[in-house]
Amino acid sequence: MNADWEDAVEGCLGYLATEKSHSVNTQLINRLALESFVAWMEKHQPGRAPGAITVADLRAYVREQRIGRKLAPSSMKMILVALRHFFFHLQRSGLIQHDLLPALDLPRLDRLLPETLSEAEVNQLLAVETPDTPLGLRDRALLEVLYASGLRAAEIAGLRLEYFLREERLLRIIGKGNRERVVPVGDKAVVAIDRWLARGRPLLVKPKTGGELFLGEHGRRLTTARIWQIVQEMAKLAGLPKKIWPHLLRHSFATHLLSHGADLRAIQEMLGHASLATTQIYTHVDQARLKQVHRQFHPRA
Repeated sequence: MNADWEDAVEGCLGYLATEKSHSVNTQLINRLALESFVAWMEKHQPGRAPGAITVADLRAYVREQRIGRKLAPSSMKMILVALRHFFFHLQRSGLIQHDLLPALDLPRLDRLLPETLSEAEVNQLLAVETPDTPLGLRDRALLEVLYASGLRAAEIAGLRLEYFLREERLLRIIGKGNRERVVPVGDKAVVAIDRWLARGRPLLVKPKTGGELFLGEHGRRLTTARIWQIVQEMAKLAGLPKKIWPHLLRHSFATHLLSHGADLRAIQEMLGHASLATTQIYTHVDQARLKQVHRQFHPRA
């Protein structure tokens, strides 16, 4: 990558990281998308500067990704969003004078309803008996918190001791885009955390252990991959036939709150969604559940 392109890409990524508070994962996706585009430009239009990009260049690149690589609409959307950020940055910086954004229309995605567990399935999962060992106490507390507060796996991994506000029954969460929120945590989850902190976590602490709430067996912070494994291991012990993963408990948390009459705005705040539109998908899940109940039990359904 020549210096002009490198400066343009790094300037865009720096702007998005500082001004837009993009998460680490989003920054990585944007970087990969932009580096791929620059590599394509340098191959097909060698010597072309960032300020000389044309609509024809963009359409050729997009066509190759969509047809040549046969990328799915969701993958195409990630690429196009990154490119839109890039060209907006180039315009804002005065490097290009013409508007390239109309050539980057986002594909329309069919919105799939999130899969959820029924309340009976959640109860079956949480009824699993864990051994009274440090790892058993940790797994019990982790599972209770996942369903009690609807956290993402990455948010669970990043929880610190000082983020557990026991007297207030709250967790302080640093979510996507470094947005901060507080989430209630139920009594059963608090009891499970208390047991873990009293009889489990101290036995796993090592000299270099950090301040994370949940630890691995070697005293280090849990990875999201390990959290996935723990949830799947617990589901297997519970005898649940379907595949269970952390985000499934998050979806179940939101859907069960809604079905019991919780306000959609409150659910949005607890989930940490930036837009209410993201949370509204759970209203469709609840409607689908009601239709299923009607078909199953109404005599003239």
